[in-house]
Amino acid sequence: MKIATWNINSIRARADRAVDVLQRHDLDVLALQEIKCKPEQFPLEQFTDLGYEVAIEGHNQWNGVAIISRVGLENVQNVFTGQPGFKKGTPDGEELFIAGDPEARAIGATTGGIEIWSLYVPNGRSVDDPHYHYKLAWLSALKDRAAARLAEDPDAKIALTGDWNVIPTDEDVWDVTATGGLYVSQPERDAFFAFEDAGFTEVTREHATNYTFWDYQQLRFPKNQGMRIDFVYASPALAKLVTGAEIDRDERKGKGASDHVPVIVNLDL
Repeated sequence: MKIATWNINSIRARADRAVDVLQRHDLDVLALQEIKCKPEQFPLEQFTDLGYEVAIEGHNQWNGVAIISRVGLENVQNVFTGQPGFKKGTPDGEELFIAGDPEARAIGATTGGIEIWSLYVPNGRSVDDPHYHYKLAWLSALKDRAAARLAEDPDAKIALTGDWNVIPTDEDVWDVTATGGLYVSQPERDAFFAFEDAGFTEVTREHATNYTFWDYQQLRFPKNQGMRIDFVYASPALAKLVTGAEIDRDERKGKGASDHVPVIVNLDL
């Protein structure tokens, strides 16, 4: 079985590329982030005509996540338990994160016997922005829920896939000083590695080495000035089934490419 995660940066702009990725890699499941559309705007027929089902969580032209599967879609969840949201325009003019007001940043489903989540972790904007604290709260809530799921069922096969918006190590970015401190701060890295303490294993690093994101500006891709921020955390039962992983760097090439590339994991189920 092959699963993949990809921040596509607008499904309507890149549906043909998504179809090509599905076919080229013979994918069973593709988790998408930043689809940037409502469910009724998603180009469904391009995928259903190929025998895929699609679960979508999108509210407007921002954020949005989806799961595309040819091995079934059951128990779809459009939010994880405890997922916080971000609220603008409070009476005092500040921006706050508020539990129970989630954005379109998470969707989960059981597909092919695996509980797969497509996750678009908040960016944070800057280390002195309220959105940064929202990011940390979001990751903490996700970690708590993931730990609780393992406590409920230690043998559950769970994949937490997506754009984590965290650079875990200095080797995961072309220049650690280029981010202005965001993505690489110790609290962000601690929040990322807390999933290991919760019992999960990041399963792509052992098999694949490359960046997964290159900014559109300043010729970042031709210069290979990128960062690695797209990952797959697997539960113990799933991690032991991983036989390989791949970062499809070539998908960043050509006209109309997303600024991220697919990250693919091979499973022996």
